[in-house]
Amino acid sequence: MNTREMTPPEELPLARQDQDTARTAGWLLIVGILFIGAVLRAPLTSVGPLIGTIKGDLGISNTLAGTLTTLPLLMFAVISPFAPKWARKYGIEAVLLAAAAILTVGILLRSASGAGTLFLGTALLGVAIALCNVLLPSLIKRDFPARIGLMTGVYSVSMNLSGAAASGISVPAASGLGLGWKGALGAWAALSLFALLFWLPLVTGSRKARQRARVSAVSANISGEKVVSVWKSPLAWKVTLFMGLQSTFFYAFVAWLPAILNTRGLSAEYAGWMLSLMQLALLPITFVVPILAARMANQRFLVTLTCVLFLAGILGLLLGSTALVPLWIILAGIGGGCAFSLAMMFFSLRTRSAQQSAELSGMAQSFGYLLAAAGPILFGFLHDTTGGWTTPLLLLAVIAVLLFVVGQGAAANRFVGEERGAE
Repeated sequence: MNTREMTPPEELPLARQDQDTARTAGWLLIVGILFIGAVLRAPLTSVGPLIGTIKGDLGISNTLAGTLTTLPLLMFAVISPFAPKWARKYGIEAVLLAAAAILTVGILLRSASGAGTLFLGTALLGVAIALCNVLLPSLIKRDFPARIGLMTGVYSVSMNLSGAAASGISVPAASGLGLGWKGALGAWAALSLFALLFWLPLVTGSRKARQRARVSAVSANISGEKVVSVWKSPLAWKVTLFMGLQSTFFYAFVAWLPAILNTRGLSAEYAGWMLSLMQLALLPITFVVPILAARMANQRFLVTLTCVLFLAGILGLLLGSTALVPLWIILAGIGGGCAFSLAMMFFSLRTRSAQQSAELSGMAQSFGYLLAAAGPILFGFLHDTTGGWTTPLLLLAVIAVLLFVVGQGAAANRFVGEERGAE
């Protein structure tokens, strides 16, 4: 019998309506991911070019100024392990909505008054970004299992594009437009508020997704599926160290690159545009690398390429000509794009399920960012102690070598809890 004859005519329009609704919801989710991605770096990268102005206005030391970059990383470390639990209880969409609200408040508070609100607001935006960092890879693995590489690339481009813009326009907005450092940093609340408003309808439609997740979890328990603790997995620790080392490199570099270039006789505005150049250089990479990584049996070649680019950029900045600074920045930027994209992809490629992906993401971003938090402070301390930038830059070169070592293990074709898998 023809299956169409078995379906009552009045139910056919309803079926088509369900398909249209699902298609619309899918596109809304993609746009929502883009907006959330857009607010993950701009509030942080906008600080670097203004650190000298902030330091002079508030009378704080280089070490304390470095805390403006380190404090969000500490929040990443503290909050990340809780994100998977909250997502399981309230739904990923609801937690992301709360994160957008916290981020908006944090940005506004950071620019409200003096040093106290500056650091309190910075801590709040760190909490919000931590939640988004952990849950976006899990959301993508859950809702786009056949397009993990593409969707990871899409939200990475959104994140880095806004981050590049923030680095470039911070100084012109503060001085040229007369906003001052408070106005230049506070303006990014408009973007986070827009993301907040956009996610409201997505939260109302997330009930079915949570129901599917609960049914899946019950089915896994009934079938006797083994639950593996990521904290006991050697592979998970390699992914975690890779995440931490690449974050240490990036945040230390972003925090102090303007100061390094200032000592070479380059202006603060020029230094800000160099930060933008670095992030623009990594834009195409953060789109292409996830797609390539998803198609490879293992990602060891990409890890090797990443570390070579990092070393070339740092050694060029340390030993090369000032006239070639844009080249060294581009090389470091491409390396950073590769490293970040691989770290995000490892959360999906090294796990079997969306929940395990969230657990690995939470672990890696907790311990990893705790490691990364020391970067900007240590960088500033080494500069204060030695009176130059040679030792801090050599530290970044050492980090690039360590990244290669742990990256070879993280890039192996294995899964967490299945450590004896094929290479």
